Amino acid sequence: SDIGSQKERVVTEEEWLQKWEMGNIGFHKEQGHPLLQKYLDVLLNGRSGLRIFFPLCGKAVEMKWLADMGHSVVGVEVSEQAVKEFFSEHSLPYYEEPVPEITGAKMFQSTSGNISLYCCSIYDLSSSIVGKFDGVWDRGALVAVNPCDRQRYASLMINLVEKNSSYLLVTVSYDPNKHKGPPFYVPESEIKSLFG
Repeated sequence: SDIGSQKERVVTEEEWLQKWEMGNIGFHKEQGHPLLQKYLDVLLNGRSGLRIFFPLCGKAVEMKWLADMGHSVVGVEVSEQAVKEFFSEHSLPYYEEPVPEITGAKMFQSTSGNISLYCCSIYDLSSSIVGKFDGVWDRGALVAVNPCDRQRYASLMINLVEKNSSYLLVTVSYDPNKHKGPPFYVPESEIKSLFG
């Protein structure tokens, strides 16, 4: 499970914010991800009215899609620009309020109440702040997390899910010696050791 030169690579919060400011967001998909559509039944598992978590959500269009199906969506994103673009691109009215437990954090919520996006570091969240989730759509989060933070990330995610939750995870496969990431290469063996 050699991840090559990526092991030491660190992308700072400032670098992510800069990507959004510069419009360097090739990771954003204008259309919903085909794998979510393909595996939606696995995520929902015959259930309705779920609480679904989007780690490092950006302005993922799938958040509106799932909310329109009657689910409650919670996301976390470090870029306030991304969060505001999500609401404006979908013409969704929203309000913002501070998150008392997290210095400098804001929560942006659709006025309909079914989409709540936290603008802060994901590592500042806990189940006491955001509650627990029935499902997770991790399309670009684990592969964006710095390799040195993966264990911390996985522990947080395990802490945020209910016992019978569904976790959909998308990773990318390539030779990590030829690409410095992100997205980072996460070998299947590491996914198993992180999530069990």
